[in-house]
Amino acid sequence: MHPTGHEAPARDVLDDAAEVFALLSVPRRLHLLWILSTDEVDVTTLVAAVGGTKAGISQHLAKLRLAGWVDSRREGRRLLYRVTDPHIVTLVHQAVEHILDLRD
Repeated sequence: MHPTGHEAPARDVLDDAAEVFALLSVPRRLHLLWILSTDEVDVTTLVAAVGGTKAGISQHLAKLRLAGWVDSRREGRRLLYRVTDPHIVTLVHQAVEHILDLRD
């Protein structure tokens, strides 16, 4: 049930929302989500785009998969990743747009 008017969400809802922001608080994860929100990409391509190591990017992807935001599919020998949660795409894009607006 969604809160109405000035009614605050339940504490457990706020706790879960804070977890969303905790996962989004890592710039490299935001970068991954930005890229994966528009295309299916393999780990090698993500490493080249975002930087870091294959193991590090794989760890970030594992956390994003655990959250249910990202999934993968096999294409030949490659695993292609993509964002599956449209709410996360909206949050990431709005956060970036907000910063760009502040800088104008």
